[in-house]
Amino acid sequence: SGPQASPVVVRYGPASDRFLTCQLIQAGEQLLLMVRDVTREARLEAMRKDFVANASHELRSPLTVVSGYLDQLAEDPAMDSDWHGPIEEMRRQSERMRLIVEDLLELSRLEASGKEAPREPVDVGGMLALIRKDVMARDTRPQQVVLRLDSSARLLGSESELHSIASNLVSNAVKYTPAEGSVEIRWWTDRDGGHLSVSDTGMGIPAEHLPRLTERFYRVDRGRSRRSGGSGLGLAIVKHALQRHGGHLTIDSVEGKGSTFTCHFPAKRIEAESGKAAAAG
Repeated sequence: SGPQASPVVVRYGPASDRFLTCQLIQAGEQLLLMVRDVTREARLEAMRKDFVANASHELRSPLTVVSGYLDQLAEDPAMDSDWHGPIEEMRRQSERMRLIVEDLLELSRLEASGKEAPREPVDVGGMLALIRKDVMARDTRPQQVVLRLDSSARLLGSESELHSIASNLVSNAVKYTPAEGSVEIRWWTDRDGGHLSVSDTGMGIPAEHLPRLTERFYRVDRGRSRRSGGSGLGLAIVKHALQRHGGHLTIDSVEGKGSTFTCHFPAKRIEAESGKAAAAG
């Protein structure tokens, strides 16, 4: 078998946890155990997570106040017309900041959740139909958004987290697909488990960017991402929510032709099917 690694925590005292990374390597007929002390790195990571969570929480209140005053100014009939443009831009930017803060809080919550996600039966088809309905109501969207349900099986997990996974992937596909393009949302099951994919005919992603797409704030096209109002945290949220469900994300993309993001869920998270497959276009 190949190399195997798993982190362990050794407690030397009530307040002095040590973090060790252990890797078992097979070399011929011998087994080598490599142990490395990563306590400093683990504590720095914990400090970073605490800082992000606390800072995001503290930013919510002042942002709410600023947004409230900007809304009042925008509706004030006595406001000089020269200020209408700047005020609208400030409202857009404050809303963007609010979305970033909300996504940071969501990401911090997922990172702090050491346990697996609950096992509540979720109607994936119904959830995806609602997400598609929301997309179809948008003023700006691809011409065709297809929902393909090849399974009626339910997924055992957290409905809010699964909705976050699907909505983030669909929003990204819609955002980067031109009006004449198309997006397909598909749910199916097989012997390996359940699979949720979102495919688009957008600009595609260069191969060198694919390994880093789930990093926080990583952007392929920084200028376009900022103009579209994204927080840069959507795929990081997808990654952590999937991990809570024992799943993982695969990304296939061809520059200039489009991308497919697929979430794979283990078989133990799938409830038996109760109906026939369906499709909506």
